[in-house]
Amino acid sequence: MTVLDLTRVLSGPYCTMLLADMGARVIKIEHPARGDDTRAWGPPFISGESTYFLSINRNKESVALDFKRPEGRRALDALIARADVVAENFRPGVLARLGLDYGTLAAAHPRLIYASLSGYGQNGPRAAEPGYDAVLQGEGGLMSITGAADGPPYRLGVAVVDIVTGMFAAQGILLALLARHTTGKGQHVDVSMLDSVAALLTYQAGIVFAEGQSPGRMGNRHPSIAPYDTFDTSDGPLVLAVGNDEQWRRLCEVLGLQALVSDSRFATNGARVEHYDTLESLLAPVLAQRTRAEWTAVLVGAGVPCGPVRSVAEALADPQLQAREMLVRAMHATASDLTLLGVPIKLSNTPGSVRTAPPTLGQHTEAVLAELGLNLGEGG
Repeated sequence: MTVLDLTRVLSGPYCTMLLADMGARVIKIEHPARGDDTRAWGPPFISGESTYFLSINRNKESVALDFKRPEGRRALDALIARADVVAENFRPGVLARLGLDYGTLAAAHPRLIYASLSGYGQNGPRAAEPGYDAVLQGEGGLMSITGAADGPPYRLGVAVVDIVTGMFAAQGILLALLARHTTGKGQHVDVSMLDSVAALLTYQAGIVFAEGQSPGRMGNRHPSIAPYDTFDTSDGPLVLAVGNDEQWRRLCEVLGLQALVSDSRFATNGARVEHYDTLESLLAPVLAQRTRAEWTAVLVGAGVPCGPVRSVAEALADPQLQAREMLVRAMHATASDLTLLGVPIKLSNTPGSVRTAPPTLGQHTEAVLAELGLNLGEGG
């Protein structure tokens, strides 16, 4: 499968990286003068290469083309004719003015799958507006439920709306490929950031549908499960995720609070949610007496879901990630030996892999254009 990647920044490149990891040939089209916007995002940089760009563009080829110029457009048209998929995340209407919209390309290439990632979708009153992750985290309701109950709303520490939009787009492309196998025809995959963040709301949206009012911020608590929260230990916070009454019983045994099991205020999950403030005041002093590691060992041993709140560096040092090949090395043209995240989807017979490091700007222009019978000068 050949994917012609007209995307930049995060949602689109994340989508095409997922496809590249599984073996698709992804040809990333970049402007010759500036490339993908994220090439300039930093610090940090490694040998002049943005770590942001490096994190989401492995396994791709970079072709530098200005397709607003005639020479570049001819090269782009030749690449489209060979592609199975075109992915783009321009604002709706921008590519139509260049004759690169789905309708125009599908008329010439009926098997083409055309994936559009945008802020608000290809139709509707807000279709023409640009989309930005931080804005969509706010508009999509995520920030209103993130943060302490008595504090301000918070944006998540990763660009989760961009990332999930990329994931949904990759899923849509795969579904369209399956459909094409049956019908012989391509189709338009339309994924928006607003739709994607709404899809994440799941049980929080269910509260609105059932009660007619929005849930508020609860810190690290869960609106429907208890105890499902962070607690301070003697050396840092610990997450408890007690999901049923049996786990609750085991927790009480480990903490030496067996009397709470038969207490009517805590006997069921619903009762624990209703009386959570009292429950928290009983659990917190006990958990503060030992370290995160001590509690984790004894609670996991008893079958109680828990874990320490770790820094990013601590999380990446987990030997489980090493065993799962989630930290890999790749040789970059200028940044030398890079450490990158691995492929999270494990397939037994056709596994994905990190085969090549993220490309430098235009690294593959000459080779790819040579396949088209063009030379570098004609590429634009």
